Amino acid sequence: MGLIRPGLVASFVLELAFAAAVLTLIGRARRGQPVPAIRRVVGLDAIDEAIGRATEMGAPVHFAPGIGAIDNAQTLAALSILSHVARMCAKYDTRLIQTNRNNVVYSIAEETIKQAYVDAGKPAGFNPDDVRFISEDQFGYASGCIGIMAREKVRANILVGAFWAESLIFAEVGAQVGSIQIAGTANTHQIPFFIAACDYALLGEEIYAASAYLSREPILVGCLIGQDWAKMIGVLLILAGAVLATFGNYDLGRLLNE
Repeated sequence: MGLIRPGLVASFVLELAFAAAVLTLIGRARRGQPVPAIRRVVGLDAIDEAIGRATEMGAPVHFAPGIGAIDNAQTLAALSILSHVARMCAKYDTRLIQTNRNNVVYSIAEETIKQAYVDAGKPAGFNPDDVRFISEDQFGYASGCIGIMAREKVRANILVGAFWAESLIFAEVGAQVGSIQIAGTANTHQIPFFIAACDYALLGEEIYAASAYLSREPILVGCLIGQDWAKMIGVLLILAGAVLATFGNYDLGRLLNE
């Protein structure tokens, strides 16, 4: 009847199985029933430590969401982490300086931080002047940020998002001014610089798992665990396919006897 295209049945079945697993996990998490534990991510745990250190020293926290636009998945992940950072800063009355390269990201970041202060019951603590648009130029933005780090004596530097050649500039200056630094990106060619110059580094997909890890929201936790299961099943299917493709044209018993 033209409802099923040949060659796509297996994909359809796998998609249904994945959706069923995610919905089941979300339901269990909402009801408070046991779900698989999310492994500990040291870099995310260190965020509260970094904010606490800045609070004790009476110094500000700096947050940079990278230089990606709002349609970049890494930028969206950064904004979810920014929400948690803003809530912690509001809780401890710690000054948060947030810098931006993209004007759309700037507007959303401002609202994110403002809402975090409202949720913490401290709307008056929000200072819009500390949410700053620096420059659309890549290295102009980097120069502005490192100037803020030096002048404001930032003691907690959180860099999460899409970073490119400016990554080491941020990390080096943050280390020079004595900040505890937590950095994360999915750009694999920049991760080595963050590992070398920062105290903690979030590697690739860890930044995407941050919203579920920090909030423990049942829907997010269920989706995260379901995605991990799907990845593991995908790896197993790839390995099985590789084995079958390798030995499919041979008499396996004869090959083993030889």
